[in-house]
Amino acid sequence: MTEKYLSGRSAIVTGGASGMGRAIAIALARRGANVTIGSYTRKNENDISHPENIDTYLPTSRELGETVDELKSAGVQALALHHDAGSFESCQSLVNTAVETFGGVDILCNAAGVWISRPICEHNEEDWSYVIDTNLSGYFRMIRLVLPAMMKSGWGRIINVASTAANIGAEGNAAYCAAKAGILGLTRCVALEGASSGVTANAINPGWVDTGLFRASLDTIVKQDQDNKTTQETFSEIEQSIPQKRFIAPEEIAALAAFLCHDHAQSLTMEDITVAGGAHW
Repeated sequence: MTEKYLSGRSAIVTGGASGMGRAIAIALARRGANVTIGSYTRKNENDISHPENIDTYLPTSRELGETVDELKSAGVQALALHHDAGSFESCQSLVNTAVETFGGVDILCNAAGVWISRPICEHNEEDWSYVIDTNLSGYFRMIRLVLPAMMKSGWGRIINVASTAANIGAEGNAAYCAAKAGILGLTRCVALEGASSGVTANAINPGWVDTGLFRASLDTIVKQDQDNKTTQETFSEIEQSIPQKRFIAPEEIAALAAFLCHDHAQSLTMEDITVAGGAHW
C-alpha cells in the first residue's frame, strides 16, 4: 500500500495531461495530494492549434478529462485547466484556481515542454521564442507565482523537469538544449532563495523516455534521416544505444518526483538528477 505522506498537500503539475507530467500527477495523487493539472490541449485529434512546424505532442481535452478521473480514483480532489505556459495570465489563472480550491500550493512540478529540430540558421524568431518561452520562461512564471507563499508557510517543493539535453548539445536542437540548460540555472537560484524557508528546488534530467512528445520527435527524426530508416528501425536503434537497452517509463520519473516531495528528501535541494539508464543523452 502506498504511503499517503502528502495528505493535505496541494500540488500543481504543468504538462499534466500526458507523458511524464501525467505520471507525476498520478504519483502525487496516490500519495495523498490534491492535484491541479494544467496542459495545453487540442479540442480533438484533428486540431493543430499551435505554431506551425513545432514538432510536439499536444493532448486532447478528452485526455485532460481522463487524467482528472484517474487522479480522483486515488481518493483525492483534482481539477484541470487548459494552460499556456507562454502566457502569464494563463499561469496566474492556474495558480489562482488551485489556491481558491485547495487553499494554497505546496508542490509545483513544471513538466510542460515543446521541441523542434532545426539547424540554428533555420531557427526563425517565432520558433526560438516559442520554445524558450514555453520550456524556460513558463517555468519561471509558475515559480514566481507560488514561491512567496511557500516561503511564508515554511514548506514547499519545486520540481522542474529538464533533460539530459541540458548538459549535452545536439545538432538541430539549439532552442531545446538552451531552454533545458536554463532550467538548471533557474532551479539552482530558486533552491538558494528558498533554502532557509523550508523550500526545496530540484531538476530531473530524463534521458530517452517513451512519451507522446518522444514519439512526435521520433517522426521528425525519421523524416530528416537520409538513411531511409523506418520509424521502428530508428526506435530500436535508439533503444539499443542506451546501456540498459530499454527506454525509461514515465512512471520512473514520477517515482523520483514523488520522493523529492517526501520529508526524507528535505536535504535534497539545488540538485539536477539524471535518469537516463546510463546514457549521456
